[in-house]
Amino acid sequence: MNLANKLTIFRMILVPIMVIIPFLGINSEILGIPLTYIIIDMIFIIASITDKLDGYIARSRNQVTTFGKFLDPIADKILVLAAMIMLVEFGKLPAWIPVIVLAREFIVSGYRLIAVEKGGKVIAASIWGKLKTVTQMISIILIFIDKFNFFDFVRATTDAKVAMESSFLIYMNQGSIVFNAITSICLLISVIATVFSGYEYLKDGKDLFKD
Repeated sequence: MNLANKLTIFRMILVPIMVIIPFLGINSEILGIPLTYIIIDMIFIIASITDKLDGYIARSRNQVTTFGKFLDPIADKILVLAAMIMLVEFGKLPAWIPVIVLAREFIVSGYRLIAVEKGGKVIAASIWGKLKTVTQMISIILIFIDKFNFFDFVRATTDAKVAMESSFLIYMNQGSIVFNAITSICLLISVIATVFSGYEYLKDGKDLFKD
């Protein structure tokens, strides 16, 4: 087994380790952020780096294999969806976002099965697909260390009652409102890119559904 495939397997091994962390009963905080979230985030970052490394190594060393082509995208999807489901459980992410991501993956997987059956037509990754991957991973990394939840910055800046609360002052003093805005907008971009990339698969592969 070559190095690229070993990195892919390592990424898959990191997923159950990441999922186990919340059950270890770690109650400490660093700068107001639960240590549990920070540890999970670090594991996710390491796993995301291996995603870039295995592809680079496989291409640069001419180590592209059928096994790698099969396992790499599966490892990516498991990693992202596991992280998103954990964020939903933590109350930091609305459930409709991973539902959209999962629906898109079902659509793309179904398309690929039909494509193989009808001659192996492959659609190259579009700008939307690449944007989806990058923004999803960046968003997840940011959400774990964001003290607030999806689009809280809108409520904090538009609700007069919230603005009078001490929590809003903490927002302002620590710059958390800006961080939450960046995180939320990045996540929103990832959702839009997910929808458009799924649509492109359907549009470009519509001929496959003609009998």
